[in-house]
Amino acid sequence: MKRRLILSKRTEHSKENSQKNLWITLVVLVVLGFLISLSLGRYDISLRQLWVFILAKIFPLEHNSPPILDIVVFHVRFPRILAAMLVGTALAASGAAYQGMFQNPLVSPNILGASAGAGFGAALGIYFSMDYLLIQIYSFVFGLIAVLISWGVSTKIRRDPKLVLVLSGILVGTLFTSGIAFIKYVADPTDKLPAITYWLMGSLASVDMADVRSVLIPILAGTIFLYLVRWRLNVLSLGEDEAKSLGVDTKKIRFMVIICATLMTSAAVSISGVVSWVGLVVPHLARMALGPNFCALLPASILIGSTYLLLVDDLARMLAPVETPLGILTSLIGAPFFIFLLTRSRRGFH
Repeated sequence: MKRRLILSKRTEHSKENSQKNLWITLVVLVVLGFLISLSLGRYDISLRQLWVFILAKIFPLEHNSPPILDIVVFHVRFPRILAAMLVGTALAASGAAYQGMFQNPLVSPNILGASAGAGFGAALGIYFSMDYLLIQIYSFVFGLIAVLISWGVSTKIRRDPKLVLVLSGILVGTLFTSGIAFIKYVADPTDKLPAITYWLMGSLASVDMADVRSVLIPILAGTIFLYLVRWRLNVLSLGEDEAKSLGVDTKKIRFMVIICATLMTSAAVSISGVVSWVGLVVPHLARMALGPNFCALLPASILIGSTYLLLVDDLARMLAPVETPLGILTSLIGAPFFIFLLTRSRRGFH
């Protein structure tokens, strides 16, 4: 008996050390990804040169860095890197919340029509030749409208609330996707159509600090809220009856989680375009590494999602002479990787 207790304590201690090392690895990867991304681009900057330049900006140190370095690092690459990390955070956290809430590993932030609605809003803005800010606002607003319509339709049908909500989201997403197709059909093929098509494929090429500031509050607010209700998400993932028996108002919590996740998704899509697979693959990877407990799953999804999209954006900048759309790369990487995760996973959803 004593030997079993010693072995059990050793196993627990080993597991704690393993998880601690994993957290350290995830944080280090975020920092390394950030620094490497600052150095990558058409204008080559070595890590040593970058480190000296950043230290000289923080402390009053002498340096002989060229003036163009300030423009490249702080006005071109820095906003784009922050945007990639914020978009990755939003999509990964939203995906983790949706998968837990609906008890379905195939659910993603697109399931309630947010991405389709945001894409329709952007296509509408481009069709009417609006400026970039108004296109972002249209994208954000129509993403929220799509999810609110899905929620409104689901409340009118008194059956399985989760299934009805998912089906409503699929139908609303189909309607907005049809709207996008119609706008593309009537758009000017020499001007508007290429702009709409390129935007829908996803890109961070034109992002600046104003864009980052515009999405910072909704993404951070949504992330903080999801973390504050993480134990309720754990209860929701057990099922409707179990959650109600533990005193959780499932309808209220589900509505608040959907609103926050939609705010994050719509904000992300408004500056990046439609970027698929992040909200589906990243939560699976985090769940395989740390389990289904949202106390660990949500922070891990955020760290992995921000690093993943940051590195994919680096690849988009460096892969070809012209920039590759983000949506193409995330699909090419995400689909095979998801198949790999499914074949290697021996752990259930819970």
